[in-house]
Amino acid sequence: MKIAVCIPCHNEEKPIPFVVRDFKDALPEADIWVFDNNSKDRTVEAAREAGALVGQEPQQGKGNVVRRMFADIEADIYVLVDGDNTYEAAAASRLIQTLLDNNLDIVTGCRVTDSTGAYRPGHKFGNWMLTSLVATIFGKRTKDMLSGFRVFSRRFVKSFPALSRGFEIETELTVHALELRMPIADVDTVYGDRLPGSNSKLSTIKDGVRILRVIVSLVKEERPFRFFGIISLLGALVSLVLGYPIVVEFLQTGLVPRFPTAILSASIMILAFLAFISGLILDTVTLGRREMKRLHYLSLPVPRSGRGEQ
Repeated sequence: MKIAVCIPCHNEEKPIPFVVRDFKDALPEADIWVFDNNSKDRTVEAAREAGALVGQEPQQGKGNVVRRMFADIEADIYVLVDGDNTYEAAAASRLIQTLLDNNLDIVTGCRVTDSTGAYRPGHKFGNWMLTSLVATIFGKRTKDMLSGFRVFSRRFVKSFPALSRGFEIETELTVHALELRMPIADVDTVYGDRLPGSNSKLSTIKDGVRILRVIVSLVKEERPFRFFGIISLLGALVSLVLGYPIVVEFLQTGLVPRFPTAILSASIMILAFLAFISGLILDTVTLGRREMKRLHYLSLPVPRSGRGEQ
């Protein structure tokens, strides 16, 4: 069985040697791939010196790197981990065994730490809020949607479209699994502090807004009836609020004194009806698209049990 450890990197010269060596120790049979994303420091040289295979992706953003890795690397099991040396390499074999023993497609390494420096309160709250939002819309099956440490089956990787460009890729990974009702699991792993002089690339507010925007986009794409239904309902309510006094006055006097408001109310109600119809049509289209994605996913082989198979 071929295992590939996939490490997306941008300016991680200091931590990347530790990450590569730790995963080589934890998974001696695995190929360790570091994909550099326009680093300005010696990340590439440090990764090669540590014994990693190195690839490069010129389009900036973690999502672009993950898309390239999933397209170029061939393996049976994929371990995706950030290159900042905060994740527990020793837990990788446990995640892989969980995936194989239960024929899963994703095992997420959920972050557990007592250090506020490693997992800042703002990041923890944002992760909880966004994970809860996705759970409400798509189903609650993971408790750490934004973890940077996951193990995937080949059939997940080769059926995943990877449309995101940046850190919002974790959201897309989760929603893809939830939409196709793939078997997934969580395993608690230790989350540590960054090395001194190594800075996080994640911006709590900026990347949080990006992730929220991706969630809204995914709701529109994967739950169009709900998305356009809410728009339709809000439009209908606004139309009724504007139109009710006019209708009452017309019934009492036979006059329409606020003609522009009446036109606006009627126009909004028409738009609300069109949004409702659009939701119905797009929901049917989405169902057909989901069926095609599911059939492609099922055409790929299931994870094989037995770590010693070749």
